[in-house]
Amino acid sequence: MENKEKIKNKQAVKKKPSGNNKNGSVSQAAIRKALTIAVAIFTLVLIISIALIFVVSRKIDSLAGADAQIKLSAQGGFECEYSEAQKLYPYGDGVIKVTSERIAYLNLSGSEIFSQLVSYQNPQCAIFGDKVAVFDRDGYSFTVLDQQGVWYTKPTANPVKSVQMSDAGYIAVITGGTDSFGDVTLYDSKGDQIAAWTSYNSGFPVSCAFNSDSTLLAVSTINTSGAVIKPYVRVFSINKSDKGYIVSDYAVYTVDQSVIFANICYVGDKLCCFTSNSLYEVKDNNLSQMNYDFSAISYVKNVNGHLFVTYSDGISQLSKLAIINSNDAIIYNSNIGTNIVSVTQTKGYYAISVDRRVFIYNTNGVIINDYSVDEDIIRMNFISGNKLCVVSTSGVHTIN
Repeated sequence: MENKEKIKNKQAVKKKPSGNNKNGSVSQAAIRKALTIAVAIFTLVLIISIALIFVVSRKIDSLAGADAQIKLSAQGGFECEYSEAQKLYPYGDGVIKVTSERIAYLNLSGSEIFSQLVSYQNPQCAIFGDKVAVFDRDGYSFTVLDQQGVWYTKPTANPVKSVQMSDAGYIAVITGGTDSFGDVTLYDSKGDQIAAWTSYNSGFPVSCAFNSDSTLLAVSTINTSGAVIKPYVRVFSINKSDKGYIVSDYAVYTVDQSVIFANICYVGDKLCCFTSNSLYEVKDNNLSQMNYDFSAISYVKNVNGHLFVTYSDGISQLSKLAIINSNDAIIYNSNIGTNIVSVTQTKGYYAISVDRRVFIYNTNGVIINDYSVDEDIIRMNFISGNKLCVVSTSGVHTIN
């Protein structure tokens, strides 16, 4: 009996540690749970902190190096609603206001100088130096004006696609055609028609350009009637005599590649033709591709004999600016930002709005001004006195 009792006591003694292990397991589980929650909270805070640092650093980077941070609403000009601002184009000593019913010229205080009634379904405004052309895209009329008033309004037989004006005041109007690929009609500075070319075999007219002395007009076309796309560039000579104008064939260029010359321009007497990703030039009477690496071209401007080309390396890539001098050498090539809003040029300067920054370059690729602005810019242009007139979401403003 005693032995059995001892055994029972030993068994009872052995059961006590079993109870202590259970309590220890509960405590350790609670600690592990608390640590897990703490680690999760720390991780979440760390992720939020990293995100905030990234956002702030990007904002700081976007402002770094700016010569000045400008509050546009504090600059000269006038305020207006966003819907109104979309109709304004900086020009001369003010802005051109374009609506479906009216074309008006306003000063920088918003007061109207003159206006012209129109009836356009899809009005477009194109500024060429000291002259302006407003046309009804896919409509049947266009208007030419300057700071003094309206020069003329002309009807067209076919729908207008685009217009181009020369330094001498000639205007080339590309229209569609009913029994052809399209027409290019040439008018003199008074609005009198001096020539018309109808494309039956060359394809759809895409764009056109005058040379510096207005003696040549180049027209790019795209022929899609064959098995492959075939591009052409036709050049016409313009000669004025006592008896009137003589417009005649001067040259025709093409290439073996199936490309579209969406933009063409003269740099002096050198004809440059741009596709979506490359540059071609007429050399030795041949149209040849230049050895530049432009993956996606967005804007091309001729600034006093230098080509300013904005491009990117692909979708969602940073935008870049390349400057090509008259010897075809790239003298500047750099990242400029993400979202290009507007570009403009005057005789010796180039301005670009990108990511709420405005950069102003001279023709040598030197940034002479760099502004950070506090509003989204819609469009901009150089106006009289080397002022940069900016149309933003809040109105019209000037930057000296």
